[in-house]
Amino acid sequence: MPKVGIIFNDLKPVACKAANDLQTQLTEKGWTVCLETGRGGLLGYSHPEGPVCHTAIDQLIPPNFDQDMAFAIVLGGDGTVLSAYRQLAPCGIPLLTVNTGHMGFLTEVYLNQLSEILDKVIAGDYEVEERTMLTVQLYREKTLLWEALSLNEMVIHREPLTSMCHFEIKIGRHASVDIAADGLILSTPTGSTAYSLSAGGPVVTPDVPVLQLAPICPHSLASRSLVFSDKEPATIFPATPNRMVLVVDGNGGCYVLPEDRIHVEKSRYTARFIRLEEPEFFRILREKLGWGLPHIAKPTSVELP
Repeated sequence: MPKVGIIFNDLKPVACKAANDLQTQLTEKGWTVCLETGRGGLLGYSHPEGPVCHTAIDQLIPPNFDQDMAFAIVLGGDGTVLSAYRQLAPCGIPLLTVNTGHMGFLTEVYLNQLSEILDKVIAGDYEVEERTMLTVQLYREKTLLWEALSLNEMVIHREPLTSMCHFEIKIGRHASVDIAADGLILSTPTGSTAYSLSAGGPVVTPDVPVLQLAPICPHSLASRSLVFSDKEPATIFPATPNRMVLVVDGNGGCYVLPEDRIHVEKSRYTARFIRLEEPEFFRILREKLGWGLPHIAKPTSVELP
């Protein structure tokens, strides 16, 4: 029997109901259905008493989800999509992302469209778009303390009530640079429309093979966003005596001490999106972020009563 997976947000009743209904439909069509919540991809946060919360990348794969699975369906918002890719990217399973949340920037269809396109997906009438992911690793000397997959971005920032931090950054074979800022964002093209955009970084279309580094509130007019080849790994050294916090995809992370280093590189795993039609990135920018909408001129004069 063919096998399909369902990842859903169990905190949303609408996603739970949709998952149960979908399981029934697929079972009736002769599919073996594996059901799992998105919680398995949540990284969790470390705390001062336990500064490292480490789960190896390939240990987040849910039971019975493997390379024999034709595809999986994700029911939730962008957070559930990010979690699902941390769980399933190592298996190479393509995902149909269904929006049951609000923004849904990473989702392909809305829940009310699912029934009409399900047969199309079952028949394999779709394309797969591959998106770059990051492998983020925290080392103390030569010991790997923490690692995670990231589809959007890695962020290292100061703790509340502490002063501005200094970061020494080495990209590939190039000379190290020093940046003073509240934090740093290192993002994929997919993540260029997330936190990096809010920090003043450029929007990068998903097909461009680059990564970008964006300082958060830098204390220099010369410290601006940098776009560089995704063939170049980046290493970040905290050049400050204060403890800092590392966060991946806005979900979870760990503490970073002055003697630590963070290694970030393009992952060998990719996020495989099921696309029912050829992707049109500018349309998504318009619909979700209002980019490029026509300007409506104001009247040149107002007639007073």
